[in-house]
Amino acid sequence: MGHMLAALLTLQKIESKLAQVRGRLRTRERAVKVQQSKIDQLGRQWQELHDRHLARRSHADELTLTVQERDEQVAKLRATLNTARTNKEYAAILTQINTTKADNSKVEEDALTAMQQAEEMKAGAEALKQQIDSETQVLSEVKRTSQAEIARLQEMLDKLQAERDSAAREVPGESLAAFNRIAGNYDGEAMAIIEVQGKKPPFEYTCGGCFMGLNAEHVNALRKYDQVRTCDNCGRILYLDMETDTAKT
Repeated sequence: MGHMLAALLTLQKIESKLAQVRGRLRTRERAVKVQQSKIDQLGRQWQELHDRHLARRSHADELTLTVQERDEQVAKLRATLNTARTNKEYAAILTQINTTKADNSKVEEDALTAMQQAEEMKAGAEALKQQIDSETQVLSEVKRTSQAEIARLQEMLDKLQAERDSAAREVPGESLAAFNRIAGNYDGEAMAIIEVQGKKPPFEYTCGGCFMGLNAEHVNALRKYDQVRTCDNCGRILYLDMETDTAKT
């Protein structure tokens, strides 16, 4: 393997480590956002349930007030029974009393139901509030541990970046540009080994990145020249395992 491809492989090893550290860094940063999003969702659920509780409690209070007003109305009607002048008038007042009491009984049932629903909603809102408090404590812990881990990962990233910059200086500009472009497409994995199948010629060759078949032309060229050759399918930069290739030639 020529100097340029060897330099690219060195760069690839560093780039792979960089991609791993960047991934861990993203995971840590995302952990805080995910936990905060969970708390925000619970907060929205609490607000909705809290508003429903207040509305239902207000409705129950209105119904209770209606019951009280009708009870007062029945009491007044009962008082007028003693002043009724005729049986017909007495019967009319009595009918009105019974009708009002029957209607009031239904309103009273509705008021009790509304009150019960309001209490259930209140209990649900209180449970959500406790869950929010618990998740907020978790968020504080996630932030604390994440800050320390993020600082450590950032230090690793800076060190690896310095190593990458040094390794990149060993690669010609055109080849480096191709490497950077391909690495951006495959999360740092810009290179792929040529895998060889078979114990004797004619061998079959596949790309170690996408596992698609390769023409023997790539192998023959890499045996002779120190050049960038890319997979016809995925576009990764190809290289040979010189020990394996030597054993099979």
